[in-house]
Amino acid sequence: MALKRVAEEPAFVLHRYDWSETSLVLEVFTRHHGRIALVAKGVKRPTSQFRPVLLPLQPLQVSWTGDAEVRTLKSAQWQGGHVMPTGEALISGSYLNELLMRLLARDDPHERLFDHFTTAVQLLAEKSDAQQLILRAFELLLLRDVGLLPDLAQEANTLAPLDPEALYVLTPESGLRAAHADDAHPLSGDQWLGLQAAMDGPAPFIATLRACVSALQALRPQLRHLLHYHCGVRVFKTRQLMLDVQAMTRPRSTVAPVQGEAANSNPEPSP
Repeated sequence: MALKRVAEEPAFVLHRYDWSETSLVLEVFTRHHGRIALVAKGVKRPTSQFRPVLLPLQPLQVSWTGDAEVRTLKSAQWQGGHVMPTGEALISGSYLNELLMRLLARDDPHERLFDHFTTAVQLLAEKSDAQQLILRAFELLLLRDVGLLPDLAQEANTLAPLDPEALYVLTPESGLRAAHADDAHPLSGDQWLGLQAAMDGPAPFIATLRACVSALQALRPQLRHLLHYHCGVRVFKTRQLMLDVQAMTRPRSTVAPVQGEAANSNPEPSP
């Protein structure tokens, strides 16, 4: 019986594990087959043609055989189009990989999400000063695509349309609710409605990115809380990595900072 073969499938490498002394198992996000596992035999040998190709955040075309949980990689080609993100943008891209690893089940196609991821990675490589907007737009579209984002045009409990002038917060358990006096990061109904309209539009990634501009500072902690809840973590590995890097590179001062000054002098890491 012939093994099932898939050829020239658009893909990104999300993660890699040791399989043997010479081989790796790759977690790969593909456009038409979702997240799958591929064994790359002999890839750790110096002469392997796969070594310079199977890198994260690079657009690939891969071919494989098999229909078991772990298939066998047969070929991989770099598709070009942009250089790999570097510095903080590289860690931001790794954060997106971590989100996909945690929230996507294997063999569950998400073609639109693959296209959003492709756009996000390209923008991280080209627009390093827009990392926060890129991450927030992708987080929203990811949560929506996997069914974890409630309708942002109505209150969750009453299903009433949002009042554009009122303030609301996003909760993991019940969706949008009216903000209380002690809620630190509310958004106006008009801002939530703008985000929903952007995601519903014909070019959702760029539209959502633009809609995030006016809501960026308040949106970040709300989405982080939602993602922590659904991923079952207190802190993402990539965020902890960024915090560690910042701690190592932060210049030491012999003068104690004024109370409240330290938080303003050290910006939050991108993820």
